[in-house]
Amino acid sequence: MLKTLDFPSGITEEALDRWGAVVQRDWGKAVALNVWAPSRVGDREFERWWARLLRQGTSPSGAISLMDLYREMDVRAILPTIDVPTLVLHRGADTMVPAAQGCYLAESIPGALYLELPGGDHLPFTGDVDGLLDEVEEFLVGSRGARESERALATILFTDIVGSTAKAAELGDRDWRALLERHDAAVRRQLTLHRGREVKTMGDGFLATFDGPARAIRCARAVQDEVAGLGIEVRAGIHTGEVELIGDDVGGMAVNIGARIGALADPGEVLVSSTVRELVVGSGLEFEERGVEKLKGAPGEWRLFAIDAPPA
Repeated sequence: MLKTLDFPSGITEEALDRWGAVVQRDWGKAVALNVWAPSRVGDREFERWWARLLRQGTSPSGAISLMDLYREMDVRAILPTIDVPTLVLHRGADTMVPAAQGCYLAESIPGALYLELPGGDHLPFTGDVDGLLDEVEEFLVGSRGARESERALATILFTDIVGSTAKAAELGDRDWRALLERHDAAVRRQLTLHRGREVKTMGDGFLATFDGPARAIRCARAVQDEVAGLGIEVRAGIHTGEVELIGDDVGGMAVNIGARIGALADPGEVLVSSTVRELVVGSGLEFEERGVEKLKGAPGEWRLFAIDAPPA
């Protein structure tokens, strides 16, 4: 809602104009991630995902049209008519939408409960997600039950096409889509051959799991060899640990570590954690040490290794 004399916490016309200028300048990149989710700034995997989400969601002109629509939106008149139990959650340091607007909503909706959470992320699925879900659970069922997640040991493989944005711009939409389909087919072919399970694609990369790290390594190398004939390079990151099973998806610290390792890999490189290296002793695989890294969101420091020679 726009700032007015009777609503001083609203968004100003000048702020919307500045947003329009940012969209025009930076569309195609991780636009304004420092405002939407400051806790994920520097997370290269998330930044790439955020940029793809925006590009696939709309065009720059579409985003600006949406912001122009915000100038006309004003729901204040209907707030007092809401007669259902209402919970308003707002992170106190949110710079996208000030906490004062959350307070106003709760004050205007009869009987609404307002809870201010720590943090500055506007996106509900970043920052302290567990804390947010705890409040929702207590509001809906009256308690915070211990959520026992189903877990399993797995090897996680992340792959990513190097320079995909520049390649897409060079080829154009149609040719890029054709190349991406050939890449996807190659990855799926190698996953089948090496008994991997595709979890999901992420635009220009894959997340897959294996029941053993040696197969994940050999699969990653086979993918790199096959897609080299397409004129593209793939980086890969591998880690082994316990994952949370979320339907067909996986989550948890081990997945985050795998993603961080994949983001650090050089073009054409398979980078693995020390956990993976220790598990494949005797497999014939050779490694070259890549030093110690602090992985964002993961405790301690992690020794990383690159596959030194193609596996037999």
